[in-house]
Amino acid sequence: MILINLLPHREAARKRRREVFYAGLGASALAGAVIAGGVYLWYAAQISTQQQRNGVLATEIKRLEGQIKDIASLQEEIASLRARQQAVEDLQADRNMPVHLLNELTRQLPDGVYLTGMKQTNDTVAITGVAQSNERVSELLRNLSTASPWITRPDLVEIVAGNVTVAAKDQRRVAMFKVTVKVLRASEAAKAASAATSAAAATTTSVVPTPAPNPATVAATPAPVKK
Repeated sequence: MILINLLPHREAARKRRREVFYAGLGASALAGAVIAGGVYLWYAAQISTQQQRNGVLATEIKRLEGQIKDIASLQEEIASLRARQQAVEDLQADRNMPVHLLNELTRQLPDGVYLTGMKQTNDTVAITGVAQSNERVSELLRNLSTASPWITRPDLVEIVAGNVTVAAKDQRRVAMFKVTVKVLRASEAAKAASAATSAAAATTTSVVPTPAPNPATVAATPAPVKK
C-alpha cells in the first residue's frame, strides 16, 4: 500500500528553521546585553574606586599643603631667630670695637702726627688730623694697612697744606689730611689673624734650610786610594 504525505512539510521545516533562528538571535541579544551590563558594571566599579582614590589623594594633598605652610612659617621663624641671634652676637662682639679702634690708632700713630677728629659710620671710620709732612701721612697709612689686626683698607681722601700757630709769632707749615679706614669685627679679625698665621706657617714650611754636614762625619770618611 503506498502512503502519500499530503501535509505542507516544507512550510513546517521553514517555520522550524525560522523559530530556531529567532531563538538563536534572542539568545545572542541576551548574551550581548549580559556582557555589556557586566562590562558597564566593571567600568563603573573601576571609576568608583578611582574616585575614592582621588578623594583620598585630595585629602592628603590638602593635609600636606597645610604641613608645608607650617614648615614655611617655621622656617621664617627660624630665620628671624637666627637674625636676632646674629644681631645680638654682633652687638656683643662690637661693644669692644671703639676700644680696639682707639688702641690701634694710639699704637699705629707715628711721631709728628696728631688727630683732630673721628667719625664712625657703620664699620667705616673717617679720621682727620694734622701731620708735620706728607711722609708722616704715608707712614700712618702704611702702619694702618699692614701692622693693625683690627683696621684695614685705609684710604686717603684728601691732604692739604696749612699753617699751625705754635707760639705767638711762630707758625709752621703742616699737612692736614683726611683718611677713611674699615674697622674689622671680632670674627673678621680672628679670621684675618688665622689666615695670616697659616700663611706664615706655610712660608716657614716651604723654606727649609739644608743641614750643614757634620765635621766629625766628614773627618771619619776615608779618602779614596789611588792605584
